[in-house]
Amino acid sequence: MGHYYETLFRPSLFRLDSEAAHERGVNAMALLAALAPLRWALERWTRSGLSGTRPIEAFGLRFPNAVGLAAGFDKNARAWPAAAAMGFGHVEIGTVTAHAQPGNPRPRMFRYPEQEAVINRMGFNNEGSAAVAERLAGQAQPGSRAIPLGVNLGKSKVTEIEQAAEDYLISFGRLADFADYLVLNVSSPNTPNLRQLQDESRLRELLAAVTQANRTRAALPGKRRVPVLLKIAPDLSWPQIDAVLGVIAEFGLDGIIATNTTLARPGFFAGVNETGGLSGAPLTERSTEIVGYISRATSGKLPIIGVGGIVDIESAARKLDAGATLVQVYTGMIYRGPFFAAELARGLMERQRQR
Repeated sequence: MGHYYETLFRPSLFRLDSEAAHERGVNAMALLAALAPLRWALERWTRSGLSGTRPIEAFGLRFPNAVGLAAGFDKNARAWPAAAAMGFGHVEIGTVTAHAQPGNPRPRMFRYPEQEAVINRMGFNNEGSAAVAERLAGQAQPGSRAIPLGVNLGKSKVTEIEQAAEDYLISFGRLADFADYLVLNVSSPNTPNLRQLQDESRLRELLAAVTQANRTRAALPGKRRVPVLLKIAPDLSWPQIDAVLGVIAEFGLDGIIATNTTLARPGFFAGVNETGGLSGAPLTERSTEIVGYISRATSGKLPIIGVGGIVDIESAARKLDAGATLVQVYTGMIYRGPFFAAELARGLMERQRQR
C-alpha cells in the first residue's frame, strides 16, 4: 500500500504547505475514527494480516505489536481511535500542556523529501489539558481499548521554568485517568528553556513531584498507578544521559523514550536556515546509538521506546536490535503513508520468523 500512497496520493499532499497537509491527515484519521463500522472492519482486516505478531509486554501493558505512532501527530486526541485500524500497536497523543496555546508563528513545519526529513518548530500548539481530558472522557477508556494510549505532557510556554513541576502536575491531574501511560516531554527544542528540565537538579524536582502525585493518586479508591516515561533529546552528551538515567532510577520511572528531534544540522542541513527540531532519516544513526547506550547502561532493564529516523523495516529493526522494547514513527509516515505501521509490523514479524 505504501507504493500506491507514494505514487498516487503523496504528490498532491506535498503540493500543500506541510502543516496544511498534516491537518488533512489528522482530519482523515479523525473521520475514520468517527465511522465506527468502517473502522472496525479495517481493524479486523489489518489484524488478520498481523496474526502472527507476538504481543509485547512493557511497563505493565500489553502491546499487540512493536510499532507506535509518536506524539506530535494527534495533538488533541481527535484521531487516535483509528490508529489500530492502521496497524499501530500503540499511539501517543500530545504534546499536551496545562494551558491552551497556539504555538509558534506559521510557517513552522518544513519537508525535505530528498532527505526524508522534516524540520518543525510547532511549539506545543494544542487545546490544553482540560479540553483534551474532556474529549478523552467521551472515548474508549483504559482496559477497553484495542491498543494502549500514551499521553505526552509538556510545559506551557507562559509558565516559568521554576514553576514547571506545578504546570506538569495540572495536566497530570486532568489526564492520568485516561492514559494507559504518561510521558514527561522535557526535550522539545521549540519551547524556550524546556530542555533545561533535563538538567539533573531540575529533573529531580519534576520527577519527585510527578511520582509523588502518582503514588497519592494510586492510593485512592478505584484509582491505579499510571506508568510514567521520560522523553529525552538526542543532543545530550553521554555524561548528561548518565545523569538522566540516575534520576530515572532514583524515582523508579517505568521507561524512557529516545529520542526527540535534534538541533544538529548534519550534512545537507548545514546549509538550511530554518530553526526547529530536525526529524526523519538524518536522525536515524544518533537516536539508535542512544538507544544502544541506554540499553547497555541499564543492562537492558529499563524499557526503551526507540524513535527517530525510522523510514523502513531495517531502521526499525536496528532500534529493536539496539535494545528498544518498542518503536514509534511519525516523519516516516509522512513519506511512506498511513499504513506504514502495518508494513513495519509485518516486516518485523517476518524478520523474527526467519531468525
